[in-house]
Amino acid sequence: MPKHRLSRRGRHVALAVTGVVVIAGAGITAQSSMAASAWPAQKTYVGRAFDTCTAPSLTAMKAWKQDAYYGGAAVYIGGRNRGCAQPNLTRSWVKSVDTLGWRIIPLYVGAQPPCQKSGNKERFTSATAASVGASNANDAVAKASALGMKTGSPIYLNMEAYDTADKACNDATLAYVRSFTRTLRAKSYRAGLYGFSSSSAKAVATAKDRTDLPGNLWYALWNGQDTTTKDWPWDPKLYTGHSRAHQYKANSKETRRGHTLTVDRNAWDAPVAIIG
Repeated sequence: MPKHRLSRRGRHVALAVTGVVVIAGAGITAQSSMAASAWPAQKTYVGRAFDTCTAPSLTAMKAWKQDAYYGGAAVYIGGRNRGCAQPNLTRSWVKSVDTLGWRIIPLYVGAQPPCQKSGNKERFTSATAASVGASNANDAVAKASALGMKTGSPIYLNMEAYDTADKACNDATLAYVRSFTRTLRAKSYRAGLYGFSSSSAKAVATAKDRTDLPGNLWYALWNGQDTTTKDWPWDPKLYTGHSRAHQYKANSKETRRGHTLTVDRNAWDAPVAIIG
């Protein structure tokens, strides 16, 4: 299993390279009970994306863009469990990378479940799930806004693997995710979740109560298949209409135009950041 990018671990994020579509009101029904007219248009990217633990230098991003294999890049915007320093990730970097044509995917490493076996700095409990979820979401919005990511942008909550068979832990996790989602939507940011097809993403995709669940799902299933449809593990009616992403390969060391990065590969068909 490759390292994931929580504290004391490794993780990265992705960009892709086919098309960008701005869809007015896209996914509003799934995203919020607000009227569609109250939301900025969704900016959708369809193509390949990569994620890497530390945001690459602007020089590397320029070089990789010339290669035209990926069109998007995920960046870790915050969270106490974020595992890497981000010396390059500034408002100026985000604007410059966006101007180059990259589509930015914001990822926030929030608190993790009480039953998860890892050395994370922040966890929630059954008693604190709702309050920590709201606090994390407020921080995520502040971090995104400071980087120039406007309302209408998605923020993907990083939820690592945990024992979903532990009912108390699973219930607490869903309570945390719902609180995070509600708080984002109240501030007109779209909610997404990154998780594993065998655990955290599965818990969201198979929850019978769909209230306040994220409107976008980014699932890790390392089968090498560059698709968001052929290997979709759950109800095919879920997360349609540009709401899916698939991390299909992890820890791929790649050199493009003389710049080497270790990345995870993703198939992307979901919202990306709206840059101010």
